[in-house]
Amino acid sequence: MPIVIHIITPIITKGIRTLDDVASYASDEIEFRHSLLDKGPSSIESEYDEALAIPDTIQKAIEAENDGADAIVIDCMGDPGVKAVREVVSIPVFGPAETSMHAAAMLGQKYTIVTVLHSVVPLIHNLAKVYGTAEKLASIRVINMPVLELENDFKKAQRLIAQASLAAIKEDDADVIILGCTGFLGCAEKIKDLLVSNGLNIPVIDPIPLTVMTAVAFAKTGLRHSKKTYAQPRDKIIVGY
Repeated sequence: MPIVIHIITPIITKGIRTLDDVASYASDEIEFRHSLLDKGPSSIESEYDEALAIPDTIQKAIEAENDGADAIVIDCMGDPGVKAVREVVSIPVFGPAETSMHAAAMLGQKYTIVTVLHSVVPLIHNLAKVYGTAEKLASIRVINMPVLELENDFKKAQRLIAQASLAAIKEDDADVIILGCTGFLGCAEKIKDLLVSNGLNIPVIDPIPLTVMTAVAFAKTGLRHSKKTYAQPRDKIIVGY
């Protein structure tokens, strides 16, 4: 039986993520599944958007576990609902921000996150503090492109990400770059090549490949999140859900 990794894209917009995006990581031993939300925002670019995404993200996670998933990846750099989902399922659950920040902390002394809009910056700062990597956060750089515009001009996005990455290394002393939106999937190699051409051998983390393969590693080794930390919620009356 293959290990099943279920990717939840916590928005309602179709086409931003498909299984083709992770097909190169699939094998006879690894199966990927995917779901979008039925209720929630069209993109996540603020705490407000994230709050709207969480209830149906929880529901999709419960359904994924019931359908036989071995691990869950929540496909957004805001990590919406990750901690809540860990409480209600018994399989490992990963957010790309947490995974990428800890990987960056192992790969270098200081990391920069290049993201979409200024409205995301406070959210990312808060996550770095919660995940214990704030001291290693050199900067957050912004390309000023909404998530839903990325697909319309991906080359422009790549160019802006590259410029921001170069600036972060030269001006902010970053030695690791994290692509700060899962909509940037596929940019990492080109950004890394550009940095190498400038004499900079700097890791560039593409969060989705890293996170799905981290999920595979945890599932294969039988590791689960601590139920002392992420205890099952008590039964109580909840209105509307």
